[in-house]
Amino acid sequence: MLAARKTGGIVLNAKAISEVERVSADGSKRKRQRGKGDHPAAGTPARGKTVKEIAAAANVSVATVSRALQRPEIVSETTRQHIHEVVKRLGYTPNAQARNLRTARTRLIVALLPDIANPFFSEVIRGIEQVAHESGYSVLLGETQSSLVREQAYADMVAARQADGIITMSPRVPAIPIQGRLPVVNACEYVKDSQISSVYVDNVAAADTAVDYLVTLGHRDIAFIAGPPSSPICVDRELGYQRALQRAGIAADPALAAVGDFSIEAGERAIELLLSRGQPFSAVFCSNDEMAIGAMRALSSHGLCVPEDVSVVGFDDIRFARYTWPALTTIAQPKNALGREATTMLIELLNDVAVPPRKRVLSADLVVRGSTAPRSLKRG
Repeated sequence: MLAARKTGGIVLNAKAISEVERVSADGSKRKRQRGKGDHPAAGTPARGKTVKEIAAAANVSVATVSRALQRPEIVSETTRQHIHEVVKRLGYTPNAQARNLRTARTRLIVALLPDIANPFFSEVIRGIEQVAHESGYSVLLGETQSSLVREQAYADMVAARQADGIITMSPRVPAIPIQGRLPVVNACEYVKDSQISSVYVDNVAAADTAVDYLVTLGHRDIAFIAGPPSSPICVDRELGYQRALQRAGIAADPALAAVGDFSIEAGERAIELLLSRGQPFSAVFCSNDEMAIGAMRALSSHGLCVPEDVSVVGFDDIRFARYTWPALTTIAQPKNALGREATTMLIELLNDVAVPPRKRVLSADLVVRGSTAPRSLKRG
């Protein structure tokens, strides 16, 4: 590798310094001083233009050039086009590596999600990307499959200064061996650490609303398909289910409960289990939309009509919920807003570690569609 030497703030490659070596015909080396009229050796790149030179040529400030190149959306179109014409004419190439060294930032955020196939996360990620792009950051998606080893591998990127911070969409916070406040924000789930900022919905209240709606339709035998018990949000959704039943004077029946893993297949298996127990039910509340879609499919395969025989309610309002037949009644989470708020929180923290941690609760709304109806008298 060629040696480099720093002179007056400019890093010079060994080929570009004025004192050059030449090899004589007999193999000995001699040196000569390059004169003013000499040209760089063939193949040696010319010195790149600087932001200051671009600003002078465009007759604007250095700050305006920087904004046009890094945050073009905040610069007028006329100014932006003028600067880019000058950049193209002078052959300027932004040195991202040097800029990152000056700011001690990589401008990279890691977004950790447990399952990239789960459509719920697509809108959350879109919100993350929107704010990151607006703020001059890139996003690296990391699918962990709930693996501690994978989570730690991404966390180590922050410790190694290969990334600035992490948005985690699981209930765990990976260990980052750095001093001071951890550059981590949690989205969608809960974390116990009071020093970690989080953004989520009130899952207890949302589940309560969903089940209470079924009660108002006359349903009393309401089955429940829970999510993984290791997830705090699933525990809360079960609490909301139980709270609504208790308020209505309905005893929770263990025979009407099943556990799934958030997949469509889990919803199908849960219905098979519930039907095999022989305990009748006229409605089912599912901890997410994918399991609700699976439940509807399984009910149909047993000759049961939704909602005439069994009403079904989901949770999340994924894009496919409105395209099922019948369309799925569900709790709509503000998925895009969850991603945007989490990224805003993280960037605020990266800009000022003294920003206090906060927990932000967003609203979740019941969206009534065709999968729910008043209890059918023929089912008792």
